[in-house]
Amino acid sequence: MANQIIVVGGGLSGLSAAHTVLEHGLNVLVIDKNAFFGGNSTKATSGINGALTKTQIQLGIKDSVEAFYDDTAKSAREMLRPDLVKVLTGRSASAVETHRGKEKMPGMTITYALMETIEDLSVSQPNRVKLIKKARVTNLIKENGAVVGVEYEFHNQPGNKIKAWGPVVLATGGYAADFSSDSLLKQYRPDLWDLPTTNGDHTTGDGIKMTLAIGGKTINMEKVQVHPTGLVDPREPDAKVKFLAAEALRGVGGLLLTADGKRFCDELGHRDYVTGMMWKNKFPIRLVLNTPAAKEIEWHCKHYVGRGLMRYFKNGEELAKEIGIPPSELQKTFDEYNQIAAGNVKDPWGKKYFHNFPIKMDQDFHVAQMAPVLHYTMGGVDITDDANIKDTSDKKIPGLFGAGEMCGGVHGANRLGGSSLLGCVVFGRTAGDSVCNYAKGNPVIGSGAKAAQAQSIALPGGFTTSVTVDPSKQKINLEISWGAAAGTAPVVNAPSAPAAPVASEPTKLPLISAAEVAKHNTPEDCWVIVNGQVLDVTAFLPDHPGGKKAILIFAGRDATEEFNMLHKPDVVEKYAPESVIGVLDTNSLPSRPSKI
Repeated sequence: MANQIIVVGGGLSGLSAAHTVLEHGLNVLVIDKNAFFGGNSTKATSGINGALTKTQIQLGIKDSVEAFYDDTAKSAREMLRPDLVKVLTGRSASAVETHRGKEKMPGMTITYALMETIEDLSVSQPNRVKLIKKARVTNLIKENGAVVGVEYEFHNQPGNKIKAWGPVVLATGGYAADFSSDSLLKQYRPDLWDLPTTNGDHTTGDGIKMTLAIGGKTINMEKVQVHPTGLVDPREPDAKVKFLAAEALRGVGGLLLTADGKRFCDELGHRDYVTGMMWKNKFPIRLVLNTPAAKEIEWHCKHYVGRGLMRYFKNGEELAKEIGIPPSELQKTFDEYNQIAAGNVKDPWGKKYFHNFPIKMDQDFHVAQMAPVLHYTMGGVDITDDANIKDTSDKKIPGLFGAGEMCGGVHGANRLGGSSLLGCVVFGRTAGDSVCNYAKGNPVIGSGAKAAQAQSIALPGGFTTSVTVDPSKQKINLEISWGAAAGTAPVVNAPSAPAAPVASEPTKLPLISAAEVAKHNTPEDCWVIVNGQVLDVTAFLPDHPGGKKAILIFAGRDATEEFNMLHKPDVVEKYAPESVIGVLDTNSLPSRPSKI
């Protein structure tokens, strides 16, 4: 494509950059190594921060950009980058007012809306949008000091390098799941190497490594955020990948208790503080929500219970038995907390905000075990406030821009909850703006690229003019077309065998019993039931955006309720139609976990 910008990474920051490029009138190529866009952004549970948003103004909520800046600066501590934080907080209101879908998870809501839009555009405007999936970018192409393109290869064709030409936006994420042979995590934080992670296995610092290879600069690489509340699966307590418990669970009044049933920290403290306090105490550590707290965040509790990661207890006595302490000890913990929350006693850990108290033994409880998990990397490539990546001499690398978690300095020493999605949108858009401004001033780049540059202009009546400039031949071509039929172009995935011919009539699916489905419950043979259909998802497991584990939890049983909590009804038909192998033939389903 002419006037092409290359975006590497299809998460929220990459999609934000890609849409911004299109708004500038340029064309975009998005390359992602996964089968689906979304990245870790779709997993975000803590919402998106913003100051002076329309909602705040309508509700009369007092806030300011200055206050948001101060909060972020306090969290960033000695590693504050005022230039980057000003961009992050100053552009937060417009970032919150972005495209929205209807999914429940904040990250999924925002990312899916952008993802679906750009996928539709790749079909309706194939001359402007090209999407390549299941392909890994391996190198940045640099000529005369400027980045002029990338090399990539499809997963099923390793070693077959393909070149693409144009200025580049890197949006490849952090390195909190980089357990590779050249691991950035092991290099900078070997003490954290053995911890589990919440990140997808694609989060291996690819963009950072490619930048280093051409002389780029990194900062704060030792700053890795360990989140205090990773959900421990009782069936697989030592799993390397864990689901994250939303920060909102503590925000609504959830208590963190030691193995002895005692509080040990301000539950609302910064993530690194809470994690540090956990490590000083006796495990297992549990997050406990009483009736009103669980009701306030009912969707999350249902979601975690359905996944088998949270348990329901009818009263405090049942909970005390689970913990292994006398009910009187748990009663004492609750009584002490109630006195603190009522303002009668000062909290020894300095907690100032309380919600959904008093906590009583006759209430019911939702409880989950917690473990610290690798969650976010504050370190990364060094960027300017316009998202241009720097070299080791602190100069801008022409043609190379960065956005999202792979960029260091944006959050300083510690990221605030809710600022991850914000950083993706704000700096994704900033990178999109900057790369377009750069491209408009540098129209012909890359010795290996076809030196021709073209611009098409649609005119009334279906006419289109196309101007092509070829400096190498000192030649200009002008073409006029008389409304050719619009074509369509599919998303480009890794090359595969030709598809079988489409049948003239849909094949009638066989009836399959729940008992038969239950037999297929391993990673090598995984069936699930979704909305009355039986799916063989064995081949789909490696491609699932949420990771294999998210499906394997439901292997051999009905996943309908949890599926519908997260996905639109057409997801299977749209992304994995070949997985449908039959229709459920019985209502006799395996028993389900306790619900809220």
